[in-house]
Amino acid sequence: MLAAERRERIAKIRNLPKQLQEAVKGLNEEQLLTPYREGGWTPAQVVHHLADSHVNAYARLRLALTEDNPPVKAYDQALWAELPDAKSPVLAPSFAILRGLHRRWSNLLKSVGRKDWQRTYIHPDKGPVTLEDYLVTYSNHGEKHIGHIMGLRQARGW
Repeated sequence: MLAAERRERIAKIRNLPKQLQEAVKGLNEEQLLTPYREGGWTPAQVVHHLADSHVNAYARLRLALTEDNPPVKAYDQALWAELPDAKSPVLAPSFAILRGLHRRWSNLLKSVGRKDWQRTYIHPDKGPVTLEDYLVTYSNHGEKHIGHIMGLRQARGW
């Protein structure tokens, strides 16, 4: 991956909280608790999921930068999304996490050296993951979920 693409992907991570805030702006409690598709998550669950997922992602990055091929723990994101705090329409705590986390995360990503992008961690389901592959995954992750929220808004005329 070229350095310019890395910078673009890091910027996507940096800007996610602001874009996510815009995606849910003006939604009332009922709308925040409406699934984006049958059996899907609500916009509130999406916001809380991104906070949960990205906290884990940030920890994985730090492990990969400080240990050789560290194992990381998987978690069941569907079960996490069913916990009471993840179903709450109160989004402020997750946005507070996301704003601070994404600032630190993007700053740390900017400092990763050219050779360090090939460092790996070991995911129990995926096997070895390079930091370059990790960057691709997480720079796209937020956009995918914002798309779910925006699709719901469009389908419902919100």
